[in-house]
Amino acid sequence: MSHPRCLPILEKLVGFDTVSRNPNRPLADWVEAHLRGLGVEVRRVPDESGAWVNLWATIGPRDVPGYVLSGHTDVVPVDDQPWSADPFRLRVENGRAYGRGTTDMKGFDACVLAMVPAMLEKPLSRPIHIALSYDEEVGCKGVRRLIAELGRFGIEKPAGVIVGEPTSMEVVIAHKGKESYRTTVTGTPAHSSLAPHAVNAVEYAAELVVRIRDIGRRLAAEGPFDPLFDVPHSTAHVGQIHGGTTLNIVPELCWFDWEFRTLPEVDLPALVAEVKAYAGEHLLPAMRRVAPSVEIRFEQLTELPPVDIAPDHPLTTLTKSLAGRNAHKKVAYGTEGGLFRRDGGIPAIVCGPGNIEQAHKPDEFVELSQLAACEAFLERLIAHCRA
Repeated sequence: MSHPRCLPILEKLVGFDTVSRNPNRPLADWVEAHLRGLGVEVRRVPDESGAWVNLWATIGPRDVPGYVLSGHTDVVPVDDQPWSADPFRLRVENGRAYGRGTTDMKGFDACVLAMVPAMLEKPLSRPIHIALSYDEEVGCKGVRRLIAELGRFGIEKPAGVIVGEPTSMEVVIAHKGKESYRTTVTGTPAHSSLAPHAVNAVEYAAELVVRIRDIGRRLAAEGPFDPLFDVPHSTAHVGQIHGGTTLNIVPELCWFDWEFRTLPEVDLPALVAEVKAYAGEHLLPAMRRVAPSVEIRFEQLTELPPVDIAPDHPLTTLTKSLAGRNAHKKVAYGTEGGLFRRDGGIPAIVCGPGNIEQAHKPDEFVELSQLAACEAFLERLIAHCRA
């Protein structure tokens, strides 16, 4: 099997350690130089420090609607994972390309960059925009800045965004929305023999955790349901909890992290409000009858709107044609597509190379056949944009 043309670029991208805690600027500098070397203008949208950078490039006319190819440049950590080789050095073996980010989602990024010369060969009648973001893995932070700047780029509003997250090149028309929080319960300490005279932060946090669990059970029992999702209902989840110091001290502090992932039609803010109301109207008054200074605080960690595009939407029809697919699916994980849809008013769909099952794992890999299929997809998009 011939190797996909993107492999040299993928090797460069994987070589940059862009775990979200690290600046992605070295990678962004390389990509910008690569594109400018091809004669493509590049816009940078950095964070306040300039160390984390979004990139935007437009190929083709600016005064007609085109299509955005959206990818992120950050990857998840490799700490304590049993990699069999350097995760930041591309390794090609047995029809697979191994390395951190090969599936999620530098494989797609490399395919897009590798196809830029083909985009430039003949004039496009509709533009193709390239959007590369930072900090997707920690709450889709970077792309929010990029979307806020689109109105200043002097382009016609795009007709659609294709987010290249790993879908095995299947067409994903919807994903769930997500909100996550850290809740901190502050009680009062005391010797455990005097427990009735103090406010036990762990116990009140536990009551709230049980309430969140009960909401999740209600959603699982009552719906709404959508069988196209692998988990066909909305979910609640508590992932971390920490509190107390030792058994004979009433714990003064307890915090826990939790989330809702909801079907697109579910009122996610209403579910969050239900949790906060239980804390404020039921738990807090009981706590303050013992000690007026206690409190329950909520800190939002992430907020991600859903993707939800109609099966007969023109972007859906186009994406199926480009992918050679008749079917579509829905997924539970989130993408930047929901932000393009909500904050940018641009329809979004998800389709990219690689299997999500390989994402975030040691010895992450993408099949070479998937990269080749993505390049063929992009070739068809280029032909469509020339027509």
